[in-house]
Amino acid sequence: MTNQVATNSFLAKLGIESINPGTSTGKDNFMDSNAEVKNIHSPVDGSLIGSIAYTTAEEYEKVVTKAEEAYQIWRKIPAPKRGEIVRQYGNLLREYKDALGRLVSFEMGKSLQEGLGEVQEMIDICDFAVGLSRQLHGLTMHSERPNHRMYEQWHPVGVVGIISAFNFPVAVWSWNSMLAAICGDVCIWKPSEKTPLSAVACQKLMARIIEENNLPEGLFCLINGDYKVGEWMSHDERIPLVSATGSVRMGKAVGSALAQRFGKALLELGGNNAIILTPNANLDLAMVGVLFGAVGTAGQRCTTTRRLIIHESIYEQVKEKLVKAYGQLTIGNPLESNLVGPLIDKAAVNAYLNAIEQLKKEGGKVLCGAEVLSGPGYESGCYVKPTICEAQNSYKIVQSETFAPILYLLKYSALEEAIALQNGVKQGLSSAIFTNHMQEAEEFLSAWGSDCGIANVNIGTSGAEIGGAFGGEKETGGGRESGSDAWKAYMRRQTNTLNFGKELPLAQGIKFDL
Repeated sequence: MTNQVATNSFLAKLGIESINPGTSTGKDNFMDSNAEVKNIHSPVDGSLIGSIAYTTAEEYEKVVTKAEEAYQIWRKIPAPKRGEIVRQYGNLLREYKDALGRLVSFEMGKSLQEGLGEVQEMIDICDFAVGLSRQLHGLTMHSERPNHRMYEQWHPVGVVGIISAFNFPVAVWSWNSMLAAICGDVCIWKPSEKTPLSAVACQKLMARIIEENNLPEGLFCLINGDYKVGEWMSHDERIPLVSATGSVRMGKAVGSALAQRFGKALLELGGNNAIILTPNANLDLAMVGVLFGAVGTAGQRCTTTRRLIIHESIYEQVKEKLVKAYGQLTIGNPLESNLVGPLIDKAAVNAYLNAIEQLKKEGGKVLCGAEVLSGPGYESGCYVKPTICEAQNSYKIVQSETFAPILYLLKYSALEEAIALQNGVKQGLSSAIFTNHMQEAEEFLSAWGSDCGIANVNIGTSGAEIGGAFGGEKETGGGRESGSDAWKAYMRRQTNTLNFGKELPLAQGIKFDL
């Protein structure tokens, strides 16, 4: 069975036809006759997968209304019972893991292993959320007043808006929605307009759980469209929290709109991630981390390794190893065991080419790659060769994030210089150092070391685990998703003081003669 046929079979099994409703509240689908319809083509072979109807303003109002109604019911259901719903969804994902993983790979272009891995992340966050549903704890504090008890508790915020990016078309939604659900929130999801069919598939699976458990319509909602739909959500006072994953430009727009109305923003934006290689590094280990970090998902991860900071004593050796390794990469259909698949579309290809030209203008040198592939197997025009360049950290193109497999090699002489280079960009998502020297590792992890939200030793910049909070600093947005105490972002804190005495002591000894 071909990838196209397998994908269409999965879509048909879920009731997704050639023209798919772009708006859903879980049970009902809305289809406005005036809706704009967009065709979705696979970057793998350029074929038409299906079509999606964009959400209209009228549909959007129906969705938000349904979500508000569902929240009134959902927030009163005990958290462990909410966790049971998430558990059921995780089990359904296990059943459809292969089919959904293939759809993700075919629609987005990542390797099948990565597509399946993304669905596994969804399953893992469901498991995490189920356990968390019994651990939404607050603190108890000693009051300075006699016969008083003081404590804090956490309540759901309400309707949560989720804006996700094309590179992880389903996992990031689950990071947010599964945690938000056990917290008592309801969710409205706007997926990337480049990968909406994977989102529709996830919504269809969730619709089964909603129906089987007789849950309220509007608990999990889906809206499709371009940036305009994101603007509606960002400016909508009925949505107290918006979690947005994407570019820095998008994050600034969302964050600004939310700030104007005192809404909460959870932002996971761009990365310009670096790996430091010291003379004490195990280079065999490091090459694995560098290679996957730089070319995994064809360089379309926010945690992609974009800069490699190499000690001058091993620079030539590392450069030779990397160029040789890049020459052995297999590029092609990601569902056929190739290591590198296509970029998402031709706009991404143009960004790749422009970045290489800009590098040359600034004085950089291309060591390998820098080519768009054509011919049999590359008909979509979205396949490029992963590229290695020699550069300076000060180059304008190095300071920005290009969502493509371009790796910049930088040279350093002292660790303090390497850390300064690592921190010398506006983004602050992921970072790594390869060293077997304890002092070098500890300095990198210290308060004066990496300024990123993620700092690794002897592993690469990509490959975050569900148990840890994911996110970064500076222009990466400061948000945290997934594990640890990231659940608190989806709740509001309330401090409670309970007087069980027969007197009401006032501050500064004030008394009223009543």
